[in-house]
Amino acid sequence: MGHNPTSITEFLLLGFPVGPRIQMLLFGLFSPFYVFTLLGNGTILGLISLDSRLHTPMYFFLSHLAVVDIVYACNTVPQMLVNLLHPAKPISFAGCMTQTFLFSTFAVRECLLLVVMSYDRYVAICHPLRYLAIMTWTVCITLAVTSWAIGVILSLIHLVLLLPSPFCRPQKINHFFCEILAVLKLACADTHINENMVLAGAISGLVGPLSTIVVSYMCILCAILQIQSREGQRKAFSTCLSHLCVVGLFYGTAIIMYVGPRYGNPKEQKKYLLLFHSLFNPMLNPVIYSLRNSEVKNTLKRVLGVERAL
Repeated sequence: MGHNPTSITEFLLLGFPVGPRIQMLLFGLFSPFYVFTLLGNGTILGLISLDSRLHTPMYFFLSHLAVVDIVYACNTVPQMLVNLLHPAKPISFAGCMTQTFLFSTFAVRECLLLVVMSYDRYVAICHPLRYLAIMTWTVCITLAVTSWAIGVILSLIHLVLLLPSPFCRPQKINHFFCEILAVLKLACADTHINENMVLAGAISGLVGPLSTIVVSYMCILCAILQIQSREGQRKAFSTCLSHLCVVGLFYGTAIIMYVGPRYGNPKEQKKYLLLFHSLFNPMLNPVIYSLRNSEVKNTLKRVLGVERAL
């Protein structure tokens, strides 16, 4: 406790407690994943912008999801890769706070975006004749901007509560990035308000939206079962299954980390779970949508010039 709270200008991220050889192995493993995340989501953005047939509300929200995944990965993975090569390299105080703010902002943004996407699917399947009248571009832009604004406001609240905290313990963060709960453990003041705010934000930002998605898909399932055409049922199931896979991956890991038994789980397990949440989720999202979406695959074939005449 002999550290002056005002003198701390940087933190040291401990990352993963493994030897140098394993760290090099992890660097060689995670680097291609990171590159694939950028290429995969960048490809989704490029295809949507190039093909006018994909200029629909569904792909409008999908392009926003791709942007979130790119920034999500760029916020945490580069620092993690640097620490694997140079374990003693610190991160500045300002950089750490920025990383915490951006992670929280885009986590909330993705939570709300997945709710908006489920609403889009609900309108498309349950009210197909009124779809264009309901999902106008004004509505789509309003929903997108609102989700961005909520993410920024909630993250600012956490940051405002975090910044005044005196960090007078050894400035070593037991994580691979500046995750807010890991940063709070370094504070020598009472952090119960901060922790309760994180828990309240997680419950409102995860449990509430997930409940909305579940209700939406219960209505969607009832509507799909009433479709007479087998082909229509198959197409509706295929489109919704892609979204449900992304929802399951994102909400499943996030709820375990922030809403589950937060104090009972081993710290290292949560660290690796958050690694999956930060690196593999953004990488898998474009794979899930491109492999299960015929429109995206057909657009990719046309762009690459590999579509053959029947």
